Amino acid sequence: MVQFHYLAPYIFKMFLKNYSSILIFLSASVILSLIIFVLSFIVSQKADDREKLTAYECGFNPFEDSRNEFDVRFYLVAILFLIFDLEISFLFPFVVSFSSINSIGLYSMLFFLFVLTIGFVYEWQKGALDW
Repeated sequence: MVQFHYLAPYIFKMFLKNYSSILIFLSASVILSLIIFVLSFIVSQKADDREKLTAYECGFNPFEDSRNEFDVRFYLVAILFLIFDLEISFLFPFVVSFSSINSIGLYSMLFFLFVLTIGFVYEWQKGALDW
């Protein structure tokens, strides 16, 4: 078994040379965030008054229990928005490199848009977007 313990000082110097700026930035950001975190506890007021401890809902007392069931369609629309928004973000690299891609790239992006359109039509037909 070959041991390279004599290379350790060279590797450490190379590591410090290449990554010292990142280590300095990381340590400065950690120290700054800790200072801000500690100062927020020191400076903030800790006295809770009666008004601060009351239940609130948009600045006034709640009309009913806040643990009522939500309609699932709210969540469904939110998830659909996230899915289609994420899929649209895949189009940006295609648009940037459109002039330099070959026919395979073009057909694969057209297939992607076709699948995206089929998914949108399916959700529309299922009534997920209807209120």
